[in-house]
Amino acid sequence: MMPVHPDEARAGSAPEGAVAPADGPARERSEPSAQGSLPAEGTGRPNRRKVREGVVVSDKMRSTVVVSVVERVRHPRYGKTVKRTKRLYAHDAAGTARVGDRVRVAETRPLSKLKRWRVTQVMERAR
Repeated sequence: MMPVHPDEARAGSAPEGAVAPADGPARERSEPSAQGSLPAEGTGRPNRRKVREGVVVSDKMRSTVVVSVVERVRHPRYGKTVKRTKRLYAHDAAGTARVGDRVRVAETRPLSKLKRWRVTQVMERAR
């Protein structure tokens, strides 16, 4: 009998060259886990694109708005909550968003040199 490496010695594993049963451990490893990786029934593939909410700070370009998104992050060493602001260039095909509007933007394929987001919804109009 050949010596077995500790990583290869598993309880209940079949000897080398043997075929595992159809309902055995090999089948369990090939199935995806049911926790969050599968979409709800009938919805197609899962949507892994990011969604952010922010305020429109510029609408001077044609079919493009600049959205300021504020993210609150805890400092890794000191634990204080810090605000980080990003300016996202978003595609607004309808041209409905105006300065001061709160909008929801979704990540999309690159549309231009800087534009990688699109406006999906105007949440609140500016007063």
